[in-house]
Amino acid sequence: MSEVVAYTREGNVGVISVNYPPVNALSHAVRAGLVSALEQGQKDAEADILLLVCEGRTFIAGADIREFGKPLQEPGLPDVINAYESSDKPIVAAIHGTALGGGLETALGCHYRVALASAKVGLPEVKLGLLPGAGGTQRLPRLVGAQKALEMITSGNFVGARDALALGIVDAVEGGDDIRQVGLAYAQKLAGEGAPVRRVRDISDKVEADKGSDVFDQFRAGLAKKARGLFSPFKCVDAVEAAFTLPFAEGLKRERELFKECMESPQRAGLVHSFFAEREVSKVKGLAKDTPVREVKSVGIIGAGTMGGGIAMNFANVGIPATIVEVKQDALDRGLAVIRRNYENSAKKGKLTAEQVEERMGLIKTSLSYDDFRDVDLVIEAVFENMAVKKEIFAKLDEVCKPGAILASNTSTLDIDEIASATKRPEDVVGMHFFSPANVMKLLENVRGSKTSDEVKATVMAVAKKINKVGVMVGNCHGFVGNRMLHKRGAEAMALVNEGASPQQVDKVLTDLGFPMGQFAMSDLAGIDVGYRIREERRNAGEDVPASWMDKLVEQGRLGQKTQAGVYKYEEGSRAPVVDPEVEQLIESFRAEQGIVAREVTDQEILERCMYVMVNEGAKILDEGIADRSLDIDVVWIYGYGFPAYRGGPMFWADQVGLDNILAAVKNYNNTVGGEQWKPAPLLEKLVAEGRKFSDL
Repeated sequence: MSEVVAYTREGNVGVISVNYPPVNALSHAVRAGLVSALEQGQKDAEADILLLVCEGRTFIAGADIREFGKPLQEPGLPDVINAYESSDKPIVAAIHGTALGGGLETALGCHYRVALASAKVGLPEVKLGLLPGAGGTQRLPRLVGAQKALEMITSGNFVGARDALALGIVDAVEGGDDIRQVGLAYAQKLAGEGAPVRRVRDISDKVEADKGSDVFDQFRAGLAKKARGLFSPFKCVDAVEAAFTLPFAEGLKRERELFKECMESPQRAGLVHSFFAEREVSKVKGLAKDTPVREVKSVGIIGAGTMGGGIAMNFANVGIPATIVEVKQDALDRGLAVIRRNYENSAKKGKLTAEQVEERMGLIKTSLSYDDFRDVDLVIEAVFENMAVKKEIFAKLDEVCKPGAILASNTSTLDIDEIASATKRPEDVVGMHFFSPANVMKLLENVRGSKTSDEVKATVMAVAKKINKVGVMVGNCHGFVGNRMLHKRGAEAMALVNEGASPQQVDKVLTDLGFPMGQFAMSDLAGIDVGYRIREERRNAGEDVPASWMDKLVEQGRLGQKTQAGVYKYEEGSRAPVVDPEVEQLIESFRAEQGIVAREVTDQEILERCMYVMVNEGAKILDEGIADRSLDIDVVWIYGYGFPAYRGGPMFWADQVGLDNILAAVKNYNNTVGGEQWKPAPLLEKLVAEGRKFSDL
C-alpha cells in the first residue's frame, strides 16, 4: 500500500485516491501507488467499476518538478497509463482543479472522465520545450480531431470543463465542489447501465476523418511565424501527425523519440529556467512571508494616455474599480474612447462578451479633481517623465489621499526617493513600472525606495499577482533593471549605426537571436519621443548626453508608429516596419556633421556589442543589489522586453555563451570603443576567475 495512493471500496465502486499535496504531482511514489492500487482493484471481486480521484484542491496537476533532471525510476508514466487503459474493469477519472500534462494523459488512459464545472484541462509541456510524452499526442487527437489537438498541444493553453465536454475530452460535467461524491455517483450510474470498457486508443472516427488532409502542412505554415525560432512546437506537430499515419503502438514509439529530441534540445534548459524563475521572483529577499498586505479595493490613476488607460484596464479586468484623473476633459474622453475600443476589439475576437465590455467600462470612472482620490487604496501616477511634474503631483497626493494609501509612480527611469521626498510619507511611496501596452505586457517592475515599507513592498507584489502580472521587486537607480540595461543596448545600437551599420541590420541581428523586434522597431512602437524626453531630462540635469540622429526624427514630428513614421515608416493600418530612404539620408547627413566615416560593421560585432554590454551592466546591477538574483533580471527581460524565453533571459544566456568569452570581449571593447559601459563589472571578473556562473550565485 502506498502512502500517497490508497485503495478503498464504496459499494460496488473501487476507489483509487491520490493524496500528494500540494498538487498531486506524478512523483515516483504516486506512479508506483497508482499501479499497486489498480492491482488491488482488479483483484477485488466486489468492485464492478473503479474510480480515480484526488484529494485536496486538484486532480493530478502534472509531473513532479522536484524530480526534474533526476534519473527516472520505474514505473514510468507511459507504463502506468497503459496499465489503466488495459484494465478489464471500467475506470472513471473524476477531475477537479486542473488536470495538466501527465495528469490529463492519465485521465485519457481511463475509460470515462467526469469533471467539476470549475475544472480545467491541458497539455502545457510545450512551455517547457517538451511535448506530451505519455501518450497525449496520440490519445487527444482521437477525441478532438487533428486541428484542435494541434492548437491545444502547440499552445499549451488550458480549456475549461464545459469546453472540454463540447470537445469530447470529458464525458460529463457536474456542479458542486465535492469531487469524490460526484465521481462516485457517475461511476455508480455507469455500473448500473453496464457501461463497457471504452479505450481511447480504439476510437478511430476522428483519425479516419482527418487522414490524408493538409491540416498538418497548413498548421506548420502558421507556426512558422507564430513560433519562430522555437523547436518543440514543430515536434508536437510531428507527434500528432503520427497519430494519423501510424498504428497506435507505433505512434507512441514515435512520440517517445520526438520527446527525447526535445529533452536534448538546448531550448528546454532555457524554458525550464524561465518556468522556475517566474515562480521564484515572487519570493522577495528580506521580506518575511507573513508580512502584512494592505487591502486594495479601489485605485486611482493619474493620466489617461496610453499607459494610464492600459493600467486602468488591468484593474477593471479583475473587478477593481479605477478612477482616472486628467487636467482636461478632452484628454479623459480620448483615453476612455481608446479603452472602449480595446475592449470592443477583444469582443470582436470572441475574448469578451458585450456584457463583459460594459461591466468593465462601468468600473472605470473619470474625474478632473484629485479630491476623487480621497478614499482609494492605491494611486498610480502615469504622466510623462519629468521630475518636477511628478514631485508636484505627489505633493498633491500627500495632501489628498487617506493615511495608508499607497502612492506609486509608473516612472520608467526616475529616482523613486526623490519623488517620495515631495511627501511626508516616503514609506508609502513605491515604483510600479508597467510596460507598454500596459493591458497586454505581463511584467510589473516594482521599485523599492530607500524608505518604502515592507508592508508596501508585499502589497504591490500581491497586486501584481491579482492583476495577472509577473511582479519583480527591484532597487532604485536610473532606469532600474530593465531600462538601465536597455539604455546601454540602445546606446551601442545608436553607436553602431553612427559607425556604419543600418538600423535594419542591427534589428535583424536581434530578431535572429529570438527577440520579437529589434531595438529601433521597438523604439517606434513605444514612441521615440519617450527616449527623447529621457535624454532631455538628463541634459537638463547637467549630464553630457551626445547628439543623436533620433532627436532629429522627433524634431521632424516622426514619433514612431503613432505618426506612421519614425526610424521606419508604416503603411496605414500596418505595424510592419518599412525601410525609409529619408531616414537613411538623414543618418548619412548626421555622420557627415559629426565627421564620421562609415565602415562595414559585422553581424557578430552587433551581437556582441548589443548583448554583452547588457550582460556587463546586469553584473553591475547584481553587484549593487539593484537586483537580488540573476533570475530577477532574466524575468524582467523575458516579460518586459521580449527576450526569447527559450534562451532563459540575458544572464542565463550569458552562462551558456560562457562568461570567460563575454569577459574577453568586454575587455576588448573597453580598449577599442571605450566608455563607462565597457569597464568590466567586478562581479563578472570575479565569477570568471572562480570558474562560476551567474546561476551559481
